[in-house]
Amino acid sequence: MSEVPAGFVPANFSPGFLTLSGPYFIHRGEGETRLGLLVGESHANYVGVAHGGVLATFADVALSFAVHDSERPALAVVSNTLTVNFLSGTKSGDWLEATCRLDRKGKRVAYCSGEIRRADEVLMTMTGVYTILRKE
Repeated sequence: MSEVPAGFVPANFSPGFLTLSGPYFIHRGEGETRLGLLVGESHANYVGVAHGGVLATFADVALSFAVHDSERPALAVVSNTLTVNFLSGTKSGDWLEATCRLDRKGKRVAYCSGEIRRADEVLMTMTGVYTILRKE
């Protein structure tokens, strides 16, 4: 696939690193939010597949967004721990989708897990721990 699927819109995350590492897309469905990334040539490493850092960044973006989006007003979060398991590679033109679960959230710390897929194939599983920066 070389195009963004219907239902996904630009995520328009804050400018800076996320602008350079994306662009990312978002789909809000019933009870589930998915983030998407269309792998481009700029994401490839020297052997022509998506660099592991690109996939790890996508994992961190997706997991942290699950925490960020879990309350209104949205939460400010920073990463504490990110663990990724690379199960398969991906190349330019592939459409990837991340789904995440908020496993536990306290006042200051949240735990998430999820996966990144290309169609029905799981490319990566991931877990993360995030600090919530609440204004007190």
